[in-house]
Amino acid sequence: MARKTELYARHIALNGRMIDFAGWLLPVQYPTGPIEEHHTVRRAAGLFDIDHMGQLVVRGPDALPFLQRVLTTDISRMATGEARYSLVCYEDGGVVDDVFVYRLPDRYFIAINAANVDKDTSWFRYHIGRFQATVENVSEETYMLALQGPQAEAILQKLTPAQLDKLTYHRATESKVAGVPTLIGRTGYTGEDGFELFFPREKATLLWDGIMEAGAPLGLKPIGLAARDSLRFEPKLPLYGQEISATINPLEAGLGWAVSFEKGDFIGRSALLKVKLEGPARKLVGLEMVERGVPRHGYAIALDGRTIGEVTTGMYAPTADKYLALAFVPPAQAAIGTEVQVVIRGEGRRARVVKTPFYTPAYRR
Repeated sequence: MARKTELYARHIALNGRMIDFAGWLLPVQYPTGPIEEHHTVRRAAGLFDIDHMGQLVVRGPDALPFLQRVLTTDISRMATGEARYSLVCYEDGGVVDDVFVYRLPDRYFIAINAANVDKDTSWFRYHIGRFQATVENVSEETYMLALQGPQAEAILQKLTPAQLDKLTYHRATESKVAGVPTLIGRTGYTGEDGFELFFPREKATLLWDGIMEAGAPLGLKPIGLAARDSLRFEPKLPLYGQEISATINPLEAGLGWAVSFEKGDFIGRSALLKVKLEGPARKLVGLEMVERGVPRHGYAIALDGRTIGEVTTGMYAPTADKYLALAFVPPAQAAIGTEVQVVIRGEGRRARVVKTPFYTPAYRR
């Protein structure tokens, strides 16, 4: 049976439409609908209940060398208070999960995906071996909210003594929000400026209500899963199980920047180095529909009557106001301007390879 987050009653009171997502009952949308919610985050701010996400804490004298072994990125270069995206790979280069690592004064705090909490916990613990390190799953006692959008800083600053204007992108600080001890990360998965907040579970309603009240004059609205998906899709932020998985490696997914071959050995390095040297067998590209049709996850990509790839994510992109998709195709068909067909209900519809991301994130402008 799907679990309810601490904010379930708030979502019901807001007329959120609840669905089972990764074993949790979460709002897929509110009455205004996902397109309006999407625009709200791009133009003002949105608050997301993402407590389905998991969290690990790694401590010990060998915490750094242990994580260097398990993660693909070079975290030895991280300063205290820095946050960094990374991947966890199998020996064959497939992806166990993608994670966010926060380096704190006395520990490493790692945000992991909802569907992978048990798998990730087991994977990390299995590989401790002789490292003097501990891996603690703190998901049950930790709550997670995301406040995203151009007004996010102004809203959160009303509730915290932390100097948010000094907290730059991919940095974190431990402070208080509405009087509650909170890890504040200037991170997010929408392509907008914003924050992810980690705090004691029992304070979820207090923080949700406080943030919603503080943000009301600035246009803050609650945001559901559907808009969260379109918001991450436009800036080409990968979703586990679609753009990355156990059968998809980081290099073919365009995530080579998150893999450090120079740092030394890590799980999956040999397999990924082979892909780097020989070139990936497929590439993740952006597609724009030329003919009418809505591309969806799993739809085949065809050329000259034969299947050459597959859509990983496809939808109407509200900011771009176009029907777009991410898809894997052979390198020969990955050049911008190449025309292919998306097979929709058995019929091929023309689409064209276009530049990605479809939306330039606020932190890259």
